Amino acid sequence: MTMSNLPPLVTVFGGSGFVGRHVVRELAKRGYRIRVAVRRPDLAGFLRPAGYVGQIQLVQANLRYRKSIDQAVAGSDHVVNCVGILFESGKNSFDAVQEFGAKAVAEAARAVGATLTHVSAIGADSKSQSSYARSKGRAEEAILSTVPDAIILRPSIIFGKEDNFFNKFADMARTMPFLPLIGGGLTKFQPVFVEDVATAIAKAVEGKVAKGKIYELGGAEILTFKQCLEAVLRITYRKRPLVTLPFGVASLIGSIASMVPLITPPLTSDQVLLLKSDNVVSKEAEQEGRTLAAFGIRPTLLDAILPSYLVQYRVQGQFTNSGKAA
Repeated sequence: MTMSNLPPLVTVFGGSGFVGRHVVRELAKRGYRIRVAVRRPDLAGFLRPAGYVGQIQLVQANLRYRKSIDQAVAGSDHVVNCVGILFESGKNSFDAVQEFGAKAVAEAARAVGATLTHVSAIGADSKSQSSYARSKGRAEEAILSTVPDAIILRPSIIFGKEDNFFNKFADMARTMPFLPLIGGGLTKFQPVFVEDVATAIAKAVEGKVAKGKIYELGGAEILTFKQCLEAVLRITYRKRPLVTLPFGVASLIGSIASMVPLITPPLTSDQVLLLKSDNVVSKEAEQEGRTLAAFGIRPTLLDAILPSYLVQYRVQGQFTNSGKAA
């Protein structure tokens, strides 16, 4: 195969993460050459079997270091940025990773003439009180001013085998005597399946949707925070009271937890701020067709997937309430 007829090269930043690994698999199925740009390539070897020999390359890159970004993007036809952090740790601040890092990726893509797909989040707003949402919003503005035809995808909370939402609360139900209903549990979510998000990204790479737009990706159902926790308890066959935790108390707990070194905080004060707003597809996005429908994707039902991986949190795993000995 000569250089002139090689498949297009797609660089995926954060390709070993929760969303990124599914994106890599979707792109591999479509025949693209894939360059996975991650901080620790030595831990991303599990991605190679997703493609044919030599199809998936692993390179080192860190969004805080511009030179590594330029090197990862060199020669690319398309760039996908899946990098995001849920809480700040050390030098990995929201501003450094989600704003300045995302802008650097856009500048690197523009320099080589590559098209760009960026994964943001519903609630991204440069004027938000939340540092997370504010950095996401500023990143979107910087990206579209740098690469006007970039495609930005804003998913609601994403569910799937490796998610950090349903798994977190299912694990908490194993050890805690109750589950916290932060703010009364009234916040609304529209959980979207990770493979639906990955498929949307792959179709964006293929050029199957209009460029220069922000798409909002939500699942088939809108659930309150309380309903999400009830689903976790129902699927794991556990009985735990749901105890209301006022926003102020939750924020205080989050602030204290964030100061404990060397642990992943179960909650941060910034995440409490996010929980004060619903996380669902906007009416504007629905009316303008900037949803999963634009990609020809019918959202996967939560109940079709959630039991497949929350079963591990049952007392006897798959044998719980089955009438069979474990």
